[in-house]
Parts: sequence; structure tokens; C-alpha cells
Amino acid sequence: MQKYGKSLTYGEIFPNFINFAEKINFIMKYLVSHFTIQCADCDFMQPAREITAALAGECGYETFLDTDNGVDGYVQVDFYHEPAVREALMDFPMYGVNVTFETEEVEDKDWNETWEQEEGFAPINIGDRLVIYDVLHPSPTPNTQHPSPITIGIQARNAFGTGTHETTQMIVGTLLDIDLNGKRVLDCGCGTGILAITALKCGAADAVAYDIDEWSADNTRHNAEINGVADKIEVFEGNANVLSHISGVFDFVLANINRNILLADMPAFKEVMAHGGTLILSGFYEEDVPLLVEKAESLGLKLEEKRENGEWRMLVFR
Repeated sequence: MQKYGKSLTYGEIFPNFINFAEKINFIMKYLVSHFTIQCADCDFMQPAREITAALAGECGYETFLDTDNGVDGYVQVDFYHEPAVREALMDFPMYGVNVTFETEEVEDKDWNETWEQEEGFAPINIGDRLVIYDVLHPSPTPNTQHPSPITIGIQARNAFGTGTHETTQMIVGTLLDIDLNGKRVLDCGCGTGILAITALKCGAADAVAYDIDEWSADNTRHNAEINGVADKIEVFEGNANVLSHISGVFDFVLANINRNILLADMPAFKEVMAHGGTLILSGFYEEDVPLLVEKAESLGLKLEEKRENGEWRMLVFR
């Protein structure tokens, strides 16, 4: 099963839509399919939900939420192929279960508004060397042993990347361990821009960031201004196709996106990497690692490091 683009153990579903929206960016870029499940025995409903999500996940769906009559699945517009979904569900592997679905556009709305205005996030201490704080809900900076930790202020506007998630923390922690002085960095699927901003704060010479979501691209520009690095970053709206319009190569390519997009876009990442460049990927689980390593090796990339944080994984290739 898939959770905001990352493969998910069966039975794990986001507890509420606010938490889901904080992890995924969409403004008319996603579709939602309402899968209705008819079971002869009501005890079969939850297993049927999980199998439906697993089958739909193979068709590009990224996130699933339980409903009273089945499950809702979210898929990027570019990845939606109705005949493939119907074929996947045609021979459902449970007796007495029938699954139908209807698909519609996700409403153009700031799903993150409640989280932004009411909750926000507490300051995050990463490696005792960097603190990420919410500029709309400032709290006392947590104590650190470092005499002068790097501080990054983030104003989240419907964008993943506040630093609260394990995948973000792993990449940020890795950047803190790297000599970035004078290096050029690419942030793919930038969200709030946290990774590019971290790299620039750690000494990178300049950065390029892109995101398919217009709000995320705008949010990255805004957060770059907050942190005084706006003159060192270029931000684009779009998917990996924008890389064909960007000149030069990058010493570090960062991508915290879902497994399917990582697999699809890795060749584009490789094309813009400098000789000896580094590719840092996160946003997936242990079971996704072999697929990503196989794809990277087919492109001539060598696995250098693997990190874990809870159920999440991060890979570093060179």
C-alpha cells in the first residue's frame, strides 16, 4: 500500500485528513478515486480495503484514506490511467467482493490552512547543530550543546517539508555531515524549500529547486527570503522536465519524493549530476530499497550510504 507516495504496510492509514494534507502537496494536480467495496461479509471490509489500495498502488496511487463504504485513493493527474485501474480490480482476489470506483478532481483549496493557523510545529533540533522553527508560531529555541546552531525559519503553506518528518530530518542530518562549501545543489520536489535552504545555510554556493505545485514553488521563494538566501536560489514550477531548461550541472541532487516518481525521474537526475556528484534520495520504506538501488545501478550510480529513521529509509549514491 502507499502513503503519500511511500509504500506502506497493510493496515496503516492516515488518522485524519489534516495530517495527510501536511504531508502532500496538491492544487488541482491530483485526482481522488472513490472506491466502493461491496462485501458478502462485513468482516471482509478491512482486508478488501487493503487489497484495493495495494492494487491501486501498483497503478500509481499514492495515498489512501478509509471511508465508510471503501477507500479513497489519491493519484497525480499525469499518472492516472482508468483502463489500468479497472483491469487491476477486475479479478479481485477475494470471494464475494466487488469493487467499483468514480474519479474526480481534488478541490482547489488550501487543505493545510487549519494546521498552519492553529497547530504549526514545535522547534526541531537536528543533530544538535540545526534548529528548524515555525515563523508563525515561534517558540523558545530548544537547548542545544552547539554554541551557535544554524537556525532556519519555515512558514508552511500547504507544502511538505517543515522538518517534522523523518525523511526530511534524515536528509538535513546528512547535509550537516557534508562539506557543501562552494557546491551547487538541486532540490527536486522542494515543498517548503527546507532542503535547499539547509544546503545554502551550510555553505552551498547556489541552489535550484522545483515543485509541480505552484504553492510549493511560491512557498520556497518566500522561505528563502525569510532565511536571507533568496539571492542564491532559483525556483521553478513543474516536474523533472524543467531540468532540460536549466544550464549547468549539480554537485548534489536531493529528492524526497515518492518511490514511483523517484524511479521515473532518476535518469533525469543523473543527466544533471556533475562528475563525482552525489544523489540523496528519501521518501520510501525498506521494501522499496532494492528497486531504487537496481535503478540507480543501471544508470551507473553506486550506493554509498543507507540511513534509517523508524520505518523510513534514505539512500546516498555517487
